[in-house]
Amino acid sequence: QVQLVESGGGLVQAGTSLRLSCVASGRTFSALTMAWFRQAPGKEREFVGGIDWTGGGIKYADSVKGRFTISRDNAKNTVHLQMNSLIPEDTAVYLCAARGRLGVAVTRNDYPYWGQGTQVTVSS
Repeated sequence: QVQLVESGGGLVQAGTSLRLSCVASGRTFSALTMAWFRQAPGKEREFVGGIDWTGGGIKYADSVKGRFTISRDNAKNTVHLQMNSLIPEDTAVYLCAARGRLGVAVTRNDYPYWGQGTQVTVSS
């Protein structure tokens, strides 16, 4: 089993930045492909960004390209999501997800492990 714990969410103004973190335990972190999803009230959970177990494969949703950056620190078993130029449409619960030594997937059903999520609220 893999346990994932997110942190770093909060209430911010549009145009500012936040950095989310997700710490993984229970399995060798360097063997995990990691991703961030988000879910706004009344909407489907959507893919935000992902980084594969090598760190060399990265994907982003079109809606966040150029604004968000995903990175991983294998020494700290942590994946980060740096979010810049935030807009109100980024408001959602952000969830960390993990899967094994596979490429980055963009569908939620491809990830067996999930965190509880951290709330991000962007005011206009």
